[in-house]
Amino acid sequence: DNLSTGTIDNVEHLEKHSNFSMTIGSVMDTQAVSRLTRKADVVFHLAAVVGVDLVIANPLCTIETSVVGTKNILRCAAKQRTPVLLASSSEVYGNASRLPSAESDTLALGRTACPRWSYAFSKAIDEALAFAYHSERGLPLVVARLFNTVGPRQTGRYGMVLPRFVRRALSGDPLLVYGDGRQTRSFTHVDDTVRMLVALMDEPKAHGDVFNVGSSQQVQIIELAKLVRSRANSASEIQLIPYTEAHPEGFAEIKHRVPDTSKATSLTRIHPSMEIRAIVDSVIAWATTGE
Repeated sequence: DNLSTGTIDNVEHLEKHSNFSMTIGSVMDTQAVSRLTRKADVVFHLAAVVGVDLVIANPLCTIETSVVGTKNILRCAAKQRTPVLLASSSEVYGNASRLPSAESDTLALGRTACPRWSYAFSKAIDEALAFAYHSERGLPLVVARLFNTVGPRQTGRYGMVLPRFVRRALSGDPLLVYGDGRQTRSFTHVDDTVRMLVALMDEPKAHGDVFNVGSSQQVQIIELAKLVRSRANSASEIQLIPYTEAHPEGFAEIKHRVPDTSKATSLTRIHPSMEIRAIVDSVIAWATTGE
């Protein structure tokens, strides 16, 4: 991790474990990637620019980090045929015409000139690279399209909605909801996401394929704001902010985002265990007590 959007404090509690180590560095560093990959039994490639605000502000960094970093990971792993899990994104579905989104759906991305789509395009290229290494070099791999993973220690600095709502609710500030608030998302606790990623890598039948990882439970953003306010015992008001005030002209908001997770769950027999109320409570607990 290069700590560009995180902090060493997030893993401080792991340092007491003898089987934990961390290297501060970047997937853009070919030598570092090569050195670490040679030691690995399996690679979970999660590195990317995170958050809609950063993606819009830094499309070049978004694309290069994703595409060049993924190329480095795949090339180094392929030398020893070290299995790789590539963390892709629900963003690759773009303006999906069918819901819930299934892995076999045709992707419907927006204009290449719009910075908002730089992350989606780069992740789609990542997937294509991964499958090319699988077919041409025999690299064992799984592609996982993540849908809104949330939980303790997630920052809201770059547009992540749940930690942003929690922070503002606890401080008594208004909860800012963009648009009319009726857009829906499906949130998955990080514990459930990790269980699924590990299970997919442990399942040989998953190799060479792509899977949605997330929850099929949808919630409107306006309802999420109300839930956070209630669970935090907050008196914060909820304010609707037009997209024109929050994002550059031409910003394309996705109205609904929900995965069809039947492919992954039927293979692994794993289902998300935490519903949205428990997820919100876990984020509030960490924000107030650090636990």
